[in-house]
Amino acid sequence: MFSAAFGGGHTQAGRALVEALQAERPALTFHHGDFIRYLNRFQRFWTLDVYMAWLRHAPEMYRRFYEWTDQESEPRSITGTFRWLGLPGLMRDLEAAMPQLVLSSFPTNVALADTARQRLGLHFLNAIVVTDYRAHHHWARPEADLLLVASQQTRAQLLAWGVAPERVVVTGIPVGPRLRALTDADPAALRRKHGLDPDRPLLLVSSGAQGTYRALPALLDTLAQLGRPVQVLVAGGQTGAPGVEQRGGATLHRLGYTDAYPELLAAADLVVGKAGGLTVAESTVLGVPLVVYQPIPGQEEHNARFLVEHGAGLWPQDRFQLRRELNRALDPEVRARLSGAARSVGVPDAAERGAAALLSALDAGLGR
Repeated sequence: MFSAAFGGGHTQAGRALVEALQAERPALTFHHGDFIRYLNRFQRFWTLDVYMAWLRHAPEMYRRFYEWTDQESEPRSITGTFRWLGLPGLMRDLEAAMPQLVLSSFPTNVALADTARQRLGLHFLNAIVVTDYRAHHHWARPEADLLLVASQQTRAQLLAWGVAPERVVVTGIPVGPRLRALTDADPAALRRKHGLDPDRPLLLVSSGAQGTYRALPALLDTLAQLGRPVQVLVAGGQTGAPGVEQRGGATLHRLGYTDAYPELLAAADLVVGKAGGLTVAESTVLGVPLVVYQPIPGQEEHNARFLVEHGAGLWPQDRFQLRRELNRALDPEVRARLSGAARSVGVPDAAERGAAALLSALDAGLGR
């Protein structure tokens, strides 16, 4: 499993597929490689550090980069690096593991894996799981033997980029078994289990794993001023010191990283904030509507658009609209409609579908 620490969703989607593969064939063993760990300090600065700086301080710079690279005329000075950046570390791990399958959850990884298998003379299935609802040009990897995608719309986008139809399989974005087991859970019981009021609206803030969500302070201020009492859970890498505080009408629970996240998501009335691919996948599986506010430019905006187009979420553009849309989404009838639409696009068995596609390809001897 070959991920990249640009965001938690890449790793979580890969792990969900690994768990589904092992459930089907328990004898399979797995190794985990992280693209970022293969980079030296200079390379890490120009990849991870610059990316994080853009998100924290200059998101419009990232938007321009996203749009500039989202075309077939993308400069070779960018695409050429995909085949060698971090190569020595990956070659070392592949030579030690001698894998049948390399499963990537980040677009550039599959190109690097192809270079490594050519250099080492290895034969394995080079597969990728696409963790966004729209296929940026970087996802259209000619080196991939198999691409697992979120929807028919995502598949059509990859075909438009020139990817062969037989290599693209619609599975949904994989979510883990703990979360899938909660599709019929009782939210009130889960709230009581975690010391929360079962009768007061519960909002879970999606702020991401890397602490780069610029809009979080404004979002929390708005939640404190909804004009109704609410419970707010903030989990992830940007929560501050764990604890509980009262801010206006909001009882704010700062959780940090927590193993209880799947249960807390299943207990929530709404998810509010960013729109990462895995957040969208998990929320729709559980039927929890999203109110997206200032998502990452590019991929998260497309994820937000996917939700709005399917009636599974709202995307207010400023703080005035945010307050209005949050109150609207908490209306029982509106929330029920949004929740039903979310469930209609969720794919609870995406991991099992992906595992079946991978095992079928392995059994057929696909790979190079």
